[in-house]
Amino acid sequence: MILNDTEHGKLLNQLIQRSLKPVVHKIDAEAYYPEEYLTGLGRTGLLPARPMPEADIRAVQLSLVEQTARTCMTTAFNLWCHLAAMTYVRASGNSFLQNDILPLLETGRMLGATGLSNPMKYYACLESLCLKARKSGDGYIVTGKLPSVSNLGPDHVFGIVAEADEHTRVMALVPCSSPGLSLKEKSNYLGLNGSATFMCEFNEVHVPERWILSEQADEFVFGVRSQFLLYQIPLGLGVTAAAVRSMKKLKNRQNGCSRFLRDQPEQLEEEWQLLREELYRFAARPEQELAWDEAVRIRLEVVYLTLRAVQSGMLHAGSAGYMQSSSASRRLREAYFMANLTPTVKHLEKMRQSR
Repeated sequence: MILNDTEHGKLLNQLIQRSLKPVVHKIDAEAYYPEEYLTGLGRTGLLPARPMPEADIRAVQLSLVEQTARTCMTTAFNLWCHLAAMTYVRASGNSFLQNDILPLLETGRMLGATGLSNPMKYYACLESLCLKARKSGDGYIVTGKLPSVSNLGPDHVFGIVAEADEHTRVMALVPCSSPGLSLKEKSNYLGLNGSATFMCEFNEVHVPERWILSEQADEFVFGVRSQFLLYQIPLGLGVTAAAVRSMKKLKNRQNGCSRFLRDQPEQLEEEWQLLREELYRFAARPEQELAWDEAVRIRLEVVYLTLRAVQSGMLHAGSAGYMQSSSASRRLREAYFMANLTPTVKHLEKMRQSR
């Protein structure tokens, strides 16, 4: 089912009102995992599916992340994890994954995650790969430990990159139910504890050949990394839009005293609009023209704008924003997470300035 823009927007708004807004505080304060909303996106046909053109798929996915982040960035981050897994499968030449697994991801019957935090740092020369693989029969045996992977659950799948030898790395999709794989939940973060984040330990985990995304992981990752980064950008756009909206609502509080603050919502909104338009123009290009350097630049500019917007939101809110349960403080914590989401700000700045 392919929805037109009006139908898509109406259904998404209904789902947000029904399945997301009522649980935002629970997500933030009680580490509640918003699985119903995430699966609902697929059940209602909101996740883009074949045979849509790639540029249309990107536009829909960007909008889904942005609109979700306006209400809850934790949930939007989980959605990004799922979209990353879908991107990997679409880019693979694996018929089993494309014909059997991708439809489950597109319809919300299965949820996915990325698992590429460590590999992205490896390819930027920041870390060694955490996972090792050795060829065995019809697949690989994987050992090692990933410090944190988000959007996981009993029936979920996630991407990994493992080193087979000095010159060979393989990328695979791994079910969380795989024998030998143990998960330990992590929930002591400043924010986003509802993101279903786990430490993943691989103890001789057999990954069959049909779950292999690519046996040339280096080439594969470099082919999908721009889209990996692309879908993170609307996380910041959504949070910024929510902060601006909140500041406008507070404009007349205390006799309009907020007008003396340096950052005003109109100014932030103008910068937001320009970056948003730039992002969607960039995403409309053919896949081979999604330049990594440009994606890095837009991602950096958006995260810096988001950090300004949420800090300004706290100042406009005053003492009310300092309450732990306030929307302003939640957005502040969400933005600091985005700044440290792989690739982090310092990771991005290293790549940008080392060219």
